[in-house]
Amino acid sequence: MNILPALICVLGLTPAFSQSDSEAAAQKAWMDYMTPGSAHQMLAKSNGEWTEEMTMWMAPGAEPVKSTAKAVNKMILGGRYQHSTHTGNVMGMPFEGIGITGFDNIKKVYQSSWVDNMGTGIMYAEGKWDDASKSIEFKGTSVDPSNGNEIKIRQVMKIVDDKTETMEMFITADGKEFKSMEIKMTRKM
Repeated sequence: MNILPALICVLGLTPAFSQSDSEAAAQKAWMDYMTPGSAHQMLAKSNGEWTEEMTMWMAPGAEPVKSTAKAVNKMILGGRYQHSTHTGNVMGMPFEGIGITGFDNIKKVYQSSWVDNMGTGIMYAEGKWDDASKSIEFKGTSVDPSNGNEIKIRQVMKIVDDKTETMEMFITADGKEFKSMEIKMTRKM
């Protein structure tokens, strides 16, 4: 019996098996990446309508500016992202804002983007869930419209209970961090 034809046959099929294994691994990776999980289910718990009590500080030590708004949260794209719309009146002007929050299954971080009618840029931040404090600390960047410089921002989103959440925003200016905003959100029943 000549073993050479059998060996050529086996060696010739090896790349085909490897290609199939590689394709299967790539397909599994994509399925893992695209499938919503427990982090997305946690975001969905904040779906619904919320009233917001906002306090803003335009600079360190400045008098606070208070206003109210309404938020509506809903999961989109098959439960992969939370779309949040905010409407209200801020500093005597109509206010509209849209946030998209998701969880990247590969990077294992929450991601947040924000746009509103008080600017033309997109704020982006990433953060991790802290089970002990029931919060996500997002860190990212925005722009200072007064000088065009990029600034560091930090947001802490906290789940107080099923009916209450808070968001604190901090800006680093001249190397010093200060609290620029605080929002108390109460679920509408």
